Amino acid sequence: MTEESTNLVPTARAERKKLGRALRQQTPLESHSRWEATTGRPDPLTLLKAQDKGRIRQLLPIKYGRMVESPFTFYRGSAVVMAADLVGTPVSGIETILCGDAHLSNFGIFASPERSLIFDLNDFDEAFPGPWEWDLKRLATSAVIAGRDNGFAEKKCRSFAVNAARTYSKAMDYFSEMCTLDQWYYHVDVDAVLTAFKQSSKKGRKSVAQMVEKAQTRTHEQTLEKLTQIEGGQRRIISKPPLLMPYRVMKSEGYLTQKDLKELSEQGVTNTWRQYLASLPDERRYLLQRFQIIDGALRVGGIGSVGTRCIIALLKGGGDDDGLILQLKEAGPSVLENVLERRHYPNQAQRVVTAQRLMQATSDIFLGWHSSKSTGRDYYWRQLKDMKGSADVADLDEEGLKTYLKVCSTSLARAHARTGDEIQIRGYLGKKDTFAQAIGDFAVAYADQTERDHEALVKAVKAGRIAAEMGV
Repeated sequence: MTEESTNLVPTARAERKKLGRALRQQTPLESHSRWEATTGRPDPLTLLKAQDKGRIRQLLPIKYGRMVESPFTFYRGSAVVMAADLVGTPVSGIETILCGDAHLSNFGIFASPERSLIFDLNDFDEAFPGPWEWDLKRLATSAVIAGRDNGFAEKKCRSFAVNAARTYSKAMDYFSEMCTLDQWYYHVDVDAVLTAFKQSSKKGRKSVAQMVEKAQTRTHEQTLEKLTQIEGGQRRIISKPPLLMPYRVMKSEGYLTQKDLKELSEQGVTNTWRQYLASLPDERRYLLQRFQIIDGALRVGGIGSVGTRCIIALLKGGGDDDGLILQLKEAGPSVLENVLERRHYPNQAQRVVTAQRLMQATSDIFLGWHSSKSTGRDYYWRQLKDMKGSADVADLDEEGLKTYLKVCSTSLARAHARTGDEIQIRGYLGKKDTFAQAIGDFAVAYADQTERDHEALVKAVKAGRIAAEMGV
């Protein structure tokens, strides 16, 4: 992401491993078990409301309606809360690029440029340089919360977190023995995922097979068919408010400010398109110059990002059925920016794109960015729904969730190995089970905290202090 954050001095392997092992003196492995809310802990609801500044206010009740559904949906939408809480926790001092929001539902499958399906992290909105432990703690805690939401025994839920840390440690051991190029080329393809689930339960195999099958149908042709229709001889994006609203609908409903309207003017769209194309390699710029933007809409998805501007752009190629839908997503400051050492980025969207290219084994060929002069907002671009899919965690049984966690933990370790010093991390972790058990204790304690925070939101909604629209 910056030259400083990715510049690894090629010191001898043995020396780097020794350096990592020495860090246990200042930060013992068992110290990672600790979690206790401090007296001055920031109020979680205040942190969440502070994030709402600058968002589309009409959509915010949808965000809180989704967060109030369960502790797991609350956790998915509250990365800002955990970021603030992690500040006081022990860290080894080894830095990597963090996903910043590495919960279970931010992993999935998608198509590589060669059209094969791979499994990896898929959300980088909060990516930022920081302590590698933070990502693992977020993943492990999400496993405990998901297990509880699914009704699994408490002992089993803790074991999910322990196994996540064990798998991460074993994977880091594996990557630390690789040569640099082999490590860089390593990826988890869909066949490896299916093979892992052959040893899992019947229900787990079925859930993952459905995930793969669904992703294989999500081609750009299917997306065009689902989200557009012909109106007056022109292909247009359909209207399904409030989750999908073409600009013509947004104008009439009062969703757009004067700055928004300027951004969406013919000149504004032209400038946006030019900026985005300039962020791409030459061959991809050449490809997209064969298309033109003919329509746009606001799309609501996810949980924590609801209210930010997520736009889809309909592009037309050489014929009516030669189309493409790209997504432009507003990128604000990472939730980690206020709690870690500040770094300078040309714009927030470039931060997201650079992190994605570094952490993913392979990325969307249309990944790029632009910055709007009229609104001051930064956006990153990617293809919408290009053979993407993720497991429905609620559908996984105990064995299925355990197996899914192994794949997620391996992918997280690979991403950290690419962007940090995997040999130092491995030296720090060692061969014993001490760290994994500590992560299990932390994850259980923080899952308890998340349940208390979720209950605070439920009470605020019932009392009318926070507006929530359920079931949207």
